[in-house]
Amino acid sequence: MANQSLIADMGNAQLIGESNNNGLRKKTGELSNGRGTAAVKMMNCKGYGVRDMEGSAKRIYSAAVRTPEGHSVVLLAHNGPTGLGSKRNDICGRDWGDGGGDHGDPDLAQAILDLKKNSQLCVPLVVFGHMHKELAYGKGVRKMIVVGEDNTIYLNGAIVPRVERLSCEKKTSSKRFNDEIPSASFADSNGTVRAFTVVDMLDGKVDKIAESWVLVIGDEIRLKEEHILFKNGI
Repeated sequence: MANQSLIADMGNAQLIGESNNNGLRKKTGELSNGRGTAAVKMMNCKGYGVRDMEGSAKRIYSAAVRTPEGHSVVLLAHNGPTGLGSKRNDICGRDWGDGGGDHGDPDLAQAILDLKKNSQLCVPLVVFGHMHKELAYGKGVRKMIVVGEDNTIYLNGAIVPRVERLSCEKKTSSKRFNDEIPSASFADSNGTVRAFTVVDMLDGKVDKIAESWVLVIGDEIRLKEEHILFKNGI
């Protein structure tokens, strides 16, 4: 749900922020997030003037369409749009319960469609989270990137937990990295590894996307791992 827009200058790319739509029930258009339909509906109407999915899509569109000429649009949302697959491991696929089903947001999908249909704006990137990379019940990992037929890239950055603690003593420590870090490194301070999804843009287009893990032990900060998710021209 487009509660409010955030526009930040990124060179010749414009960032449009869109908050989550937890207050909207996708199938019926009712407002609900577990606190009661009436209460949430009142909150969204009074606070943001949004009553349904159609109104939310219009809010997203109106924020993005104000982008200055010559700039690209980068959409930042809580959850991704519908239409990107319905398998358990798809980028917005439902992985709980029996699994399967498209859990994307129809308001965001409609706003993107309207932007491409009714404006000359370029939308090279849509970034979101919500749907965790590790699937429920330990059933694998999620597809985190989709390149659309029109070259719009849909990127899910929901790596959870984003910070893993390195500790020789705690059972909750990161097994993924502990074996690779010398025990002497823990002498003064427990360290952490922190996940970042890094996007490089060039001339308003996505050049490279990487899942990067940064090691932090005391005053030491360095790149531990980098997994390339996308590279232009490859």
